[in-house]
Amino acid sequence: MPKNLSVAVVGATGTTGSAIIAGLLDSGETHFTVTALARPSSVDKPAYDELKRRGVKVVPADLRGAESDLVKALSGIDIVVSAIVFTELDAEIPLANAAKVARVKRFLQSALMCVIPPRGVVNFRGQKEDILNHIQKIRLPYTYLDAGWWYDIAVPQPPSRAVQNPSGASYQGKLGADGNIPIAVAQVSDIGRYVAKVIADPRTLNRRVFVYNEIYTQNQIYNLVERLTGEKIPRSYVSKEESEALIDEAKAAVAANPSSLEAMGGLVLNQLFYSVTIRGDNTPDNAKYLGYLDGKELYPAFKFTTMEDYIKARI
Repeated sequence: MPKNLSVAVVGATGTTGSAIIAGLLDSGETHFTVTALARPSSVDKPAYDELKRRGVKVVPADLRGAESDLVKALSGIDIVVSAIVFTELDAEIPLANAAKVARVKRFLQSALMCVIPPRGVVNFRGQKEDILNHIQKIRLPYTYLDAGWWYDIAVPQPPSRAVQNPSGASYQGKLGADGNIPIAVAQVSDIGRYVAKVIADPRTLNRRVFVYNEIYTQNQIYNLVERLTGEKIPRSYVSKEESEALIDEAKAAVAANPSSLEAMGGLVLNQLFYSVTIRGDNTPDNAKYLGYLDGKELYPAFKFTTMEDYIKARI
């Protein structure tokens, strides 16, 4: 693996982007010189000041602006990592075009989520596939990385709300089908460390990769929280038919108000719930079927935070 790499991160101050920045800066295997690409209107915000204090170079970049300006911002960059929010995914097309002109050696688009079939299950997963198709069309070196269901989203709150959630993510408190579908899960901070390994690994170039920490069913997660907190958590199960009806309602809400972020977010949540907890898409076996490399096989010695330790630290 290369010992020194320059990396530009888009979305560096978000939850995922912050984890990626930490993973890069703390890497003990590769020295990463990190640049955060920021909206020109955001470069002076406190979050970017903090990145500067940590040694990150902050560069203003308008992803929808002139390509020549983006190419200049990417000059000398080895790897581009996008952690852009799903509502802005189309901005990755001009970013990829500029990366190609700037001779970037690897492009990691915004994925880092559950394994889902590329089409027909979750709408914005299809958009991610469209972007990957464009990347392949222009022959830009890439890695497509998914990382399972986050602990922050998977862990239910007991009645006393004793489990603290630092990310602010909210678990909707429902179990799909009978609650016994296996789900690959990961901690956000570990995802950043996985990214640092994957983007420096020649084996992952032009490949899809799936990384995760552990496998749990929803019932097993509930059992774990109950054991650690001593509290009984009510369980509400959602059938396949009920979940499909909720998706239809969410689609109707989006059709009625296409510009509503609330409506779009509701559709995304319902489709993800259906994919992960009812269809059972988010598993290592399905990832292999879809052509992903398995992170457990690539990095068998990777030390991760277990879900049990994650919960214990937040009680």
